[in-house]
Amino acid sequence: MSTWEGPEGYLAHKPLGFGGWMRAILRGVPLGVLVFGCLVLLLAVRMFEAPLFGLHRPWTPYITRFVCRSAFHILGIGFSSQGTPMTHRGAVVSNHSSWLDIFTLNARKNLYFVSKAEVAKWPGIGWLARATGTVFINRDRREAAAQKKVFEDRLLAGHKLLFFPEGTSTDGQRVLPFKSTLFAAFFDQRLHEDMHIQPVTVRYIAPAGEDARFYGWWGDMDFGPHLLVTLAARRQGRVVVVYHEELSVADFDSRKALAEAAEKSVRSAMLPEV
Repeated sequence: MSTWEGPEGYLAHKPLGFGGWMRAILRGVPLGVLVFGCLVLLLAVRMFEAPLFGLHRPWTPYITRFVCRSAFHILGIGFSSQGTPMTHRGAVVSNHSSWLDIFTLNARKNLYFVSKAEVAKWPGIGWLARATGTVFINRDRREAAAQKKVFEDRLLAGHKLLFFPEGTSTDGQRVLPFKSTLFAAFFDQRLHEDMHIQPVTVRYIAPAGEDARFYGWWGDMDFGPHLLVTLAARRQGRVVVVYHEELSVADFDSRKALAEAAEKSVRSAMLPEV
């Protein structure tokens, strides 16, 4: 899978110093307890939920939402949203700029992420992703038909899927052209008339005095150092989530037209803010 490389290069972070390490510890320990403690709870609940409801998850997504909303309180990052999360059956598509997107997009709506297959093997994050029902895919044309079938099954089960049509993350200052491949599943005869797509824009506003790309995580950046810098920030910024008007799949005659309309909506809210 290709990654995006910004024209300005990566950020150069200063040494954390004693204060930075203390902030990282004071935020990191509660965050770790929250995430992995609730992971144990989620797995315990899933032991009863899975045999009773199969693909349906009437209980565990609310544990995930609690974790994600609480994470922003621990980190000290402001969170606000505009618009109304979708109520129809279908999926959410968003721009992608950080590992924080996992918390951001789950904080207000029960969603199931669609992620590249290698994430399932990442320590920590992979366990969380599998436990919360993430759909893992390989961006390989030879597997497109099988992956389309997985999409359809999850959508028919009532899951609201979340995927990033850019195909990679950026520095949070732009939106890359949307790839239309994953939109194909919505044009299946069983889904076409009933499905909706909600474009969502995620905007990270950096802490005062920091580079606008502060929360961006892209290219070959390592997760650990970026997490540490985020935890150690003296002042935190905020995130704004914009829920756009839902798009009815039945109103579009091709996946490319649907992808273009979703991209236009997401771009419309990527405005500079101070």
